[in-house]
This record gives sequence, C-alpha cells and structure tokens, in this order.
Amino acid sequence: MSEFDLNQIRRLDGGLLLVFRELIRCGRASEAARRLGLTPSAVSHALTRLRELFDDPLFVRRPHGLEPTRRALELGPRIEALIDMAGQALKPYDGFDPARSGRRFNIAAPEFVSVQIGGSLIRALRDTAPGVSFGIGYAAQAKALDGLRRGEADLAIGRFGALPPGVVAEPLFTDRYCVVARRDHPTLQDRIDLATYGAAGHIFAYSLSEVGPHTGDAKDPENLVAAVPGWLTALDMVAATDAIATCPESLARHYADRLGLQILKTDFEMWSFDIQAVRREAADPGVTWFLDMVRAALA
Repeated sequence: MSEFDLNQIRRLDGGLLLVFRELIRCGRASEAARRLGLTPSAVSHALTRLRELFDDPLFVRRPHGLEPTRRALELGPRIEALIDMAGQALKPYDGFDPARSGRRFNIAAPEFVSVQIGGSLIRALRDTAPGVSFGIGYAAQAKALDGLRRGEADLAIGRFGALPPGVVAEPLFTDRYCVVARRDHPTLQDRIDLATYGAAGHIFAYSLSEVGPHTGDAKDPENLVAAVPGWLTALDMVAATDAIATCPESLARHYADRLGLQILKTDFEMWSFDIQAVRREAADPGVTWFLDMVRAALA
C-alpha cells in the first residue's frame, strides 16, 4: 500500500462514513444530523472533510435537498459495506456456533494420522456443522509450528520435541511401531524374530512429517530395499512384495484387511511414541470445538 493510500485511510473515520450514509439516504443535512444526534454544523463540517478526502463535491445543493453526484452514487454501496463489516467486527463475540459457521480449519498432520481421522471427521461435520470444512497439509515439525505462528494452520498434529513460546500441546494418543508383511508371505506367518527382521528387505518411510524428530541413534534399516515418502505407499508396496515395513500400529490395523496385511508378533521390543495436538496459546473457541471433533474421530 502506498503512502498516499495510508494517509487517506488515516483521514477516514467511522463518523464520516455514517454521515455519508445518512446523506445518501435522506438527502438533507438537517435530517442526517437529527438521525445521528449531531448538530447541523457538525454534519456540514463532516461533509467538507468528505469532499476533500474523495476530491469530489459528493452532494450538490438543489431546491429539494442534496443531490448525490455520480461519484457519491458509486461510493454508496462500498461505504455501506464498510459500515456493515465494522459493525460485525465490533459485535460482542459470544463463542463459536458450529451449526451456523462456514469456517475452514487447517491442520498440519502426518499422513498416518490423517487417514485415521478423515472419514469419521467428514461424517461428523456433515451431521453437526454442514458449513464447516477442513484442509490437511503434511509438514515436518518446524514447518508445522511455523504455520501455527503465521496463522496458516489452526492445529498441528504429530510427534513434537521442544515447543516454542506461544503454543500449547495436548496429548491425543499413544501409538507404537509394529512390523507388517503380506498375509500370504512365503516365510513369515504371525511372528518374526530379530535375526529375520534384520535380514528381511525393508521398505522405509522417510518423510519427516511421518517419522517426526529422531531421537538417540535411530537410523534407517540396514537391509533397505526402498525408501518412500509416506507409510501408505510403504504398506501398498509391502502388500505386493515379500518385503516388510515398520510402521505405526494404528495405521497397520486401519489398513490390514483392505490391503491383505498381517501384523507380526515380535520377540524384541518395539518402541512407542506419543502423538500431540499443538495449537496457539490464545483462546479460540472454534479450534477448541474442532479439536474435540478430531478426538472423537480418533476414538
């Protein structure tokens, strides 16, 4: 925006807009003053300021009153809209009404969480908040938190380490990794030991939005046959090959029947991890409601 635009906006106030609207409506300065509770001289002074601001006479005196110029007629609907928007912004905020809302909520979340909440969330919104929609974007921790800070995301869901000021985290659920193979695998049925696990071909999901921040000395499987950007791709490839994958158990159970997968019991410990929902610290009734919907979808 140019300096000229900024200076013009500084000179414009709500009182001038109201005077303009009443002059358009009634065409008489005395009547506009009566409706606004002002003196005729105050309305006359406001009209002088309006004329200077818009560089136009705006209203021409006629025997029957004040006649708006072409410029005033063009400005009329815009100024009416500005007054309406200002009134809406200044209305007391009485919370979030999902049944009447048309809000779109934006979530930063990994794919394995998204597939678990997506269908249930759509069905729930259709019944309770038909005007509400949501968008999901896959993002690593730093990018997801930056999206919250910028207001581009309402919720960030996933595995998070240290959090910056201005955001709060709430636990959603605890998951654990498991080993999957196709059900008709030629050598693996029901169980897998550590030696077989080390020797088997692995399909690994490498996206940071999927695996979250690494801890300790975690590294890629030694017998890696494919690295793919997400666990859904990994599971689909496992279903079509003799390779195995290590993935979140909640995701494996979600797709086991659809893809013909088996979740193998292990004689070694599989590590667990916590999934959190992170939101801005400032209270937002809409986000609070939407997070409850996400929890219900996960349940």
